[in-house]
Amino acid sequence: MIDLALFQTMSYIAGALGVCVAAFYYALNIRENTRSRRVALTNTLIQSFISEEGCRRFIDLMNMEWKDFDDFYKKYNSSVNPDNFAKRHAVYNICDILGYQYLSGQLDLGTLWTVCNAAVPTAWIKFGPIIEEYKKRGEMHKYQYEHFEYLAYELSKILAKTDPNYKMSPIFKSDEHYRAFKRKKLSIAST
Repeated sequence: MIDLALFQTMSYIAGALGVCVAAFYYALNIRENTRSRRVALTNTLIQSFISEEGCRRFIDLMNMEWKDFDDFYKKYNSSVNPDNFAKRHAVYNICDILGYQYLSGQLDLGTLWTVCNAAVPTAWIKFGPIIEEYKKRGEMHKYQYEHFEYLAYELSKILAKTDPNYKMSPIFKSDEHYRAFKRKKLSIAST
């Protein structure tokens, strides 16, 4: 015969195990939903980067010409050319978000290399000095597009390793600068 106290204890244990299993399942479900949303966002960003429209936008940007920052400002600043501003910042923002996702471990460098190997470094080399000048003049926040720069640097390193004709642009800061940037960003993210 089963003792009532033993039966009651076993019932409590089964109930507690059920609650633990449900909590574990709930946590896994939340984690998977978050991952699915990140994958969907990444796919959307990558599609906008590699779509026909994205390629045309990128070509338009690469065909822009200017002599110096003042010439750029006269031709392409948002107050005189809002369409160009929208194109540029669409690309800047995509590159910045992809850079953030790479830095935070949500995207691997191999995927980014496959999708946008030379495009991101080329865009940073062309527009990085403009972005930096906007920052110096106080028209952009000093942290704006820093993940774009970081991703461009990381992809440039791969280009330099895989293509003997490719030379790292002097626009990039030192290796130590980017290591410190990564440490700082990862420490902020972990808090």
